[in-house]
Amino acid sequence: MATIEKRTDNKGSTTYRVKVRLRGYPSQTATFDRLSKAKDWAKSTEAAIKEGRHFKSTEAKKHTLGDLVERYVRDVLPHKSESSRSHQKQQLGWWKNQIGDHLLADVTPALIAEYRDKLAQIETYRGGKTSPATVGRYLTALSHAFSVAMKEWGWVEENPLLKVSKPKEPRGRVRFLSDDERQRLLTACRESRSRDLYPAVVLALSTGARQQEILGLDWKDVDLERKVAVLHETKNGDRRVLPLSGPGLELLKKRAEERRGGDEGRPLTGLVFPGRKNKSEPVDLRTPFETALKRAGIEDFRWHDLRHSAASYLAMNGASLAEIAEVLGHKTLAMVKRYAHLSEAHTASVVERMNAAIFE
Repeated sequence: MATIEKRTDNKGSTTYRVKVRLRGYPSQTATFDRLSKAKDWAKSTEAAIKEGRHFKSTEAKKHTLGDLVERYVRDVLPHKSESSRSHQKQQLGWWKNQIGDHLLADVTPALIAEYRDKLAQIETYRGGKTSPATVGRYLTALSHAFSVAMKEWGWVEENPLLKVSKPKEPRGRVRFLSDDERQRLLTACRESRSRDLYPAVVLALSTGARQQEILGLDWKDVDLERKVAVLHETKNGDRRVLPLSGPGLELLKKRAEERRGGDEGRPLTGLVFPGRKNKSEPVDLRTPFETALKRAGIEDFRWHDLRHSAASYLAMNGASLAEIAEVLGHKTLAMVKRYAHLSEAHTASVVERMNAAIFE
């Protein structure tokens, strides 16, 4: 129940101090210069407490979305991988620029949906609109920030992103090199002026690793005897061991011999593919790769499609979806289901063996 205490100071000014007490909840107090305001506040506060609304909005009215982004970038992002940090900082920065001055209590699903649609209409440098996948990543970044604010900071009682739909994404792209295209591309890469292009492309095709994972390889993480390379910076933040075999392994051995200059006992240090001017930065293969594609007569193909090609070859050579996911470093099978149609022969043989075992 609410009690209102009338107070008069030495100057004769009158104020009304309200205290709301409900069993099971901390008492709430406020002071007003008019009795009518005191009564209205007492009534609304009692109703809000009974309906579970009052304490939910207290902290949310103290902090803006900009405050949330700043604290998240300062306290949470440093614990993520380098690639995640840069992308999510940019994504959260966009939300801060758009609605950063809004109190968290005023950040509703409707407001987020409004700016989700605004984001989807932004033109990219390629001339198209922001893709559904990109919009989804912006929403995911903000959603995690709200989850942390809810679970760890006590700034909000619920995550408004849970009530906002993500744009429907098209089916995953599966563009892989045919046998003829692969031979033409490898020939063009071998003839490239860049001595790094051919071995990097061969590694991409033979391991399925991402471009940044290959170009970011450091010699200290490559074990040629065990035929593995350790990837410390991956997209999902997990450390992953990359098996090395075939031409990719042989090319790395040759490069290691050249680097040592005949001194077999000298340990190798630095990047496997260092830049020409700055040896501490990976080489930029964008122009050499595009030139090789043109010379090979290959269209509608990007570097990331080398990863799709590796996954497709695995599927066509009998690898299961779980095996492909493990090679590519995916935590779930969702991302590799796009290759399911390529492993139909393998699936059929598994079913055939099962039938032979139980019926014959």
